[in-house]
Amino acid sequence: MEPAENLHTSGGKTIALMGNPNVGKSTLFNYLTGLRQHTGNWPGKTVAVARGEYLFQEERYTLVDLPGTYSLSASSPEEEIARDYLCFDRPDAAILVADAITLERGLSLLLQTLEITPNVVLCVNLMDEARRKGIRVDTAALAEELGIPVVAATAAAGAGVEELCAAAAQLCRKEKSPNSAPPVSYGPVVEHALRTVENSFPDAGGAGRFAALKLLGGETDFARRWALEKGFPFSAGQVEKAVAEARRLLELSGIQPGQFDDWVVGTIGKRARALYLSSVQTAQDERSLRDLKIDRVLTSRRFGIPVMLALLCLVFWLTISGANYPSALLSEWLFGWGDFLGGRLLAVGAPAWLHGLLILGMYRTLAWVISVMLPPMAIFFPLFTLLEDLGYLPRVAFNLDNAFYRCGACGKQALTMCMGFGCNAAGVTGCRIISSPRERLIAILTNCFVPCNGRFPPPEPG
Repeated sequence: MEPAENLHTSGGKTIALMGNPNVGKSTLFNYLTGLRQHTGNWPGKTVAVARGEYLFQEERYTLVDLPGTYSLSASSPEEEIARDYLCFDRPDAAILVADAITLERGLSLLLQTLEITPNVVLCVNLMDEARRKGIRVDTAALAEELGIPVVAATAAAGAGVEELCAAAAQLCRKEKSPNSAPPVSYGPVVEHALRTVENSFPDAGGAGRFAALKLLGGETDFARRWALEKGFPFSAGQVEKAVAEARRLLELSGIQPGQFDDWVVGTIGKRARALYLSSVQTAQDERSLRDLKIDRVLTSRRFGIPVMLALLCLVFWLTISGANYPSALLSEWLFGWGDFLGGRLLAVGAPAWLHGLLILGMYRTLAWVISVMLPPMAIFFPLFTLLEDLGYLPRVAFNLDNAFYRCGACGKQALTMCMGFGCNAAGVTGCRIISSPRERLIAILTNCFVPCNGRFPPPEPG
């Protein structure tokens, strides 16, 4: 397999490349196409869909790198782009890249994808990292359970990529018959409601199930567009009657219209969990058990918040108290040089306005900024990085997620606010980790009110 020479000429089969953020998707894309797709750690990095081509067994394939996403619910631009491409751009196959270490999240996205198309290859990536952590993935059991090809790979080293391309090529040529069974059973009540809506599409075939899911979730316009794409009739009156009957059945069972999507997502999560437990073995060594015990304390309702406040106070105390000494030394040194340069400038006969502009204005401002902001940042950000490397910051976001949710914000904002204590610019820039545009905007606007170290009382110059 090798990159195609002419990347501007589309030809052959088209394969969609999808997966969660940070699972090595762009690494696989680069390996196959020879391009240098930039990799990043924030949602929306690949919103501008990347395309490339490669040759495999003398056949040309177009690879489309979709945005990294955890869901296909279309609640963010990344999710909407990925879902709409699968639904309406008709790729011949899809490669879903999942992290072997966090395979459960990838399986959840896979199950949603299988509702749209069965032509999917599951690529379990980062197998080398999984082995180092004592994680073993039974890809054969997963393939048998899901009815689709499952390939273990390490994209950075090229391991398993040949087998992955062969599996994708088989699906493109329709040499392997995909499993036609529904990937997830949502329970007798929901399945009966889905069949009630499906019956209003007599000529839809398997595409009617996905239309029924969208209709019961309130996405009528999308379902109509899906019907047009698949070529089956969409009779508005007949469909409305079937949806009303299905919702009546759901309400009798305690599932309100606004709760249907939550039910679907919850059922998919349970199915993904069952698949994960049946195919993944984790070495429960002494370190894993120790980490589990620590998690129970750091994320508990009783100790989680007090421990967080205590650590935050410790970081602030080390930052403010520790910065006083280097700030005073820097201030004394820089202002001493300012007096020396000012004296030299006046000695050569420079006018007072030039002295005021260069020394009292520009130089003293620069000296204040360096002496006040540099030492606290040099202490705060290494401490903040240490907490991140230890894995504590995600626990902070978990502890505060409910409180932020009640305020209409996102728990990830807790991390950006903590960065704002070091520098508001970093806190605002860090808001890109928040996927929802509304919650991201709230974080940007409110993080400006976090008192950064530039607002701390500065030491007096010597």
